[in-house]
Amino acid sequence: MQIQQHHSLAGLTTFGLPATAEHFVSCTSLEEVREALDWHRNHGGELHVLGGGSNVLLASDLGGLVLHMGILGVEELSRADGQVLVKVGAGVVWHDFVMTALDRGWYGLENLSLIPGSTGAGPMQNIGAYGVELEEYFHALEAVEVKTGAVQQFSHGECAFGYRESVFKRALKGQFAITSVTFRLSEAPELRLGYGAIRSELEAAGVEEPTARSVSDAVIRIRRSKLPDPAVLGNAGSFFKNPVVGDDVSKALKAQFPEMPQYPTPGGVKLAAGWLIDQAGWKGHDRGTCGVHDRQALVLVNKGGATGQDILQLAKEVQQDVVDRFGVALEREVNVLPEVVAGG
Repeated sequence: MQIQQHHSLAGLTTFGLPATAEHFVSCTSLEEVREALDWHRNHGGELHVLGGGSNVLLASDLGGLVLHMGILGVEELSRADGQVLVKVGAGVVWHDFVMTALDRGWYGLENLSLIPGSTGAGPMQNIGAYGVELEEYFHALEAVEVKTGAVQQFSHGECAFGYRESVFKRALKGQFAITSVTFRLSEAPELRLGYGAIRSELEAAGVEEPTARSVSDAVIRIRRSKLPDPAVLGNAGSFFKNPVVGDDVSKALKAQFPEMPQYPTPGGVKLAAGWLIDQAGWKGHDRGTCGVHDRQALVLVNKGGATGQDILQLAKEVQQDVVDRFGVALEREVNVLPEVVAGG
């Protein structure tokens, strides 16, 4: 393990924004993570854990220690009753794991293909797409407590999953570093075709009898058609969460905006944040170094030369316009480092 000083972080996040870590270390094993956390406890200061950097906005340079999670490995633990337990290192690229699962006949994650980021970040966000959320196939995770260096296992219930939420974004935020995740997958495909454009995409491709692989391929094509490639145009995917409102609010909005998409969900009615942003006139907005993507209004982009503060200011203006027009507050899905309070 080697602690580096004044290390550039621009290449470690998909936004590609300029930022420097005061101290930086990349850890490839549980032992190295514990050693790095021990160094942090002895030296003090802030701690920031980075995985794939796909859901992170660096608003400025980061003080203290940035720990880059690089633990790899995919291991089948057991099989029973048509299910297989698979342990995955937190540093494994999520899409690579989904492809590995398909290759090995472990099913369930097809709809989550091409979601950027690392596997360790998945449970933190409870990532989801096209009618599937990670928590449905989650079994347990291993994490190291920052304060003590103790290794702890978390069950599904202990993670307190919600919509793009978990206990690691709320009550235990910043208290643990996730080192591995174990999934409970199926030996038989359980295809989910009813959400989004999956079925129509399969039909367009001439697929009459879908397989897990063809569903994954369809999801990949859909995502590539809608979302910019971070290697070409810096972004963090969906910048805002889809807001959930109460029945009374949803009915009032529907009466005023009959064309507004609404989706019943536990706890209320989910609105399409992208639609709200588009209707507020922000889709395709260009202010030189940054803007709103012209095909997906949920995505804010670094067009080259933007800073984290530029992106935050743009996000704040979008949020204010949506509130002014619809009375609906948009919450950021992207994690901002160092943390800021402004803008939701």
